[in-house]
Amino acid sequence: MAHRRIGIVMHGVTGRIGTNQHLVNSILAIRREGGLPLSNGDRLMPDPILVGRNVEKLQALAATTGIERWTTDLDAALADPQDEIFFDSAYTATRPALARRAIAAGKHIYLEKPVAPTLEEVLDLRRAAEAAGVKHAVVQDKLFLPGLAKLRLLKDQGFFGRLLSVRIDFGWWVFDGEQVPAQRSSWNYRLADGGGLVLDMFPHWRYIMEGLFGRPTSVTCHIRTAQPHRRDERGRPYTVDVEDEARALLELEDGVVAEINASWANRVRRDDLLTITAEGTLGSAVAGLHRCVVQPLSTTPKPVWNVDVPAAQDLYAQWAPVPDLLPLKNSYRMAWEAFLRHVAEDGPNRASLIEAAKGLQLIEACHASHRERRWIDLPDLGG
Repeated sequence: MAHRRIGIVMHGVTGRIGTNQHLVNSILAIRREGGLPLSNGDRLMPDPILVGRNVEKLQALAATTGIERWTTDLDAALADPQDEIFFDSAYTATRPALARRAIAAGKHIYLEKPVAPTLEEVLDLRRAAEAAGVKHAVVQDKLFLPGLAKLRLLKDQGFFGRLLSVRIDFGWWVFDGEQVPAQRSSWNYRLADGGGLVLDMFPHWRYIMEGLFGRPTSVTCHIRTAQPHRRDERGRPYTVDVEDEARALLELEDGVVAEINASWANRVRRDDLLTITAEGTLGSAVAGLHRCVVQPLSTTPKPVWNVDVPAAQDLYAQWAPVPDLLPLKNSYRMAWEAFLRHVAEDGPNRASLIEAAKGLQLIEACHASHRERRWIDLPDLGG
């Protein structure tokens, strides 16, 4: 067994998700376990260099994590031939230009979603990466969550029979900063900074739909700004110029209908912040981030609707939990491992930039549908 080093330029990881998920729970977790096992028996050891603009934040993060390499000079980091991969989790608006610089430097690119503000920019990046011969992928972590992994297992086992419909319910109440500080950064609510619920979250819904249930073929969508006035991290008032709620109806292949209700202005009364319900002729399932419950046809009750008396049945008790049959790691880490294997040994890549393009296709279709008040077709992009 041999150890092989792989250098990673990690840009924009001083933020919450960049630090916790991509750095600590993914790259550092792989390092703590002695590297990533490869098919030939070798172990791949990630060697990150932290890159950002804020010296104090970089120094603090390096000290906390024990990472020795950090810099504010992105050009110097990209020029180092010992580092093969460029990763970015900073602002969406700056990502395409950064990715182009990395491609020009011959780096493989692994990018947070959304990869770019528009579909055409994503397709341009993909063409540039293909022309340069570098490998590319977008972060698609949610498919590796335990709850969604259980849904996939049920689907693969034929549990649902003929799939009828899918519903995604997502969101929570984000305080406006007036009396209680907001728990989401203010950039999420500014168009110029790449904000907006559709741009932020609908790439997830796109790959979840195709990864679990089928390719979306058309969509109609309604969006709105529920809370137009907010205060930022310094208490300064600002006007929200993007949507914080979206409701979409999608047609999938094979006649399946999918519904998405997403909001940063709703109070949660369901099993999780994200729940996915799949209904089939032979059974139904409801999954959250970690748990999943099922109701097969054989145990489906036959309720009687009576408006004159309170419901006597415990409807929640009629569902059975799916056990934890598969050993799973952190979802971001599993996505990282897939890309690292793709770079190191040409393993399969199910999250290439064509998948990022599909997310932007849905985003633009949702905005067009709302603007034009009609259904929008989603042509097959391949991949």
